[in-house]
Amino acid sequence: MPELPEVEVVRRGLERHIVGASIDFVEILHPRAIRRHLPSADDLTVQITGERISRADRRGKYLWLVLEPSELALVVHLGMSGQMLVQPPDLPIEKHLRIRARLDSGLDLRFVDQRTFGGWALAPLVEVDGSLVPDSVAHIALDPLDPRFDLPATAKMVRSKHTEIKRVLLDQTVVSGIGNIYADEALWRARLHGNRRTDRIGGPKIRELLTSAKDVMSEALTQGGTSFDELYVNVNGESGYFDRSLSAYGQEDRPCPRCGTAIRREKFMNRSSYSCPKCQPAGRRGPTS
Repeated sequence: MPELPEVEVVRRGLERHIVGASIDFVEILHPRAIRRHLPSADDLTVQITGERISRADRRGKYLWLVLEPSELALVVHLGMSGQMLVQPPDLPIEKHLRIRARLDSGLDLRFVDQRTFGGWALAPLVEVDGSLVPDSVAHIALDPLDPRFDLPATAKMVRSKHTEIKRVLLDQTVVSGIGNIYADEALWRARLHGNRRTDRIGGPKIRELLTSAKDVMSEALTQGGTSFDELYVNVNGESGYFDRSLSAYGQEDRPCPRCGTAIRREKFMNRSSYSCPKCQPAGRRGPTS
């Protein structure tokens, strides 16, 4: 699933190319792409046709378009392989095109999704933390790139969880935007193993870890995000290239950039974790909560 840098790259592209445009008509080409909009495909089509796209917003890994005059949010779930592409209408349709919206600017907004885990849905906006977010996103915490992110308060919350530190990094209700890739990279930078218990890590070290997460995601953002295959692209269909700068994630058996020890892969929550056994010694296993 795309993480904060990849979603922010898409958001910036949408802001640049489609904000201010109105939706002339919509084609739903696959019913699964609107399954989260419970009323129906026809309802979504009717409600967004004629609406003006006033903003492209994001919190963590969650993306939405604000529509006027309805003041509804068109929430975009990218899932594992969703792409929001801005294309000329005469460009051949993509193999996995699921939704196509024609804009009054003459461009198409296309939702392409090979695995069909993502989709569009409408949601009312509610006020949370001083900003308007879709009600379906109201439970999501601020992310480290948000100017209102409170580092000391978040570190205190992380330490109170009494579980493995990587589990907390991936908990979007505590700190949002961090997925498996950037969790491993932040842990590597902070010299922490993901199984270390939060209540056995000092507050300064947790703040260092959260700062590392902010730094690595900021760096990834400048390089267009991380692309391991053609499934993540920006609105112009271009891949990011931060994968060339990864120090731990996906680097199994390669030398640690810091000490030269081979990076190790371990199973974690039906996925993989990557760490340096020398720089990031594992903690004692204990019960999680």
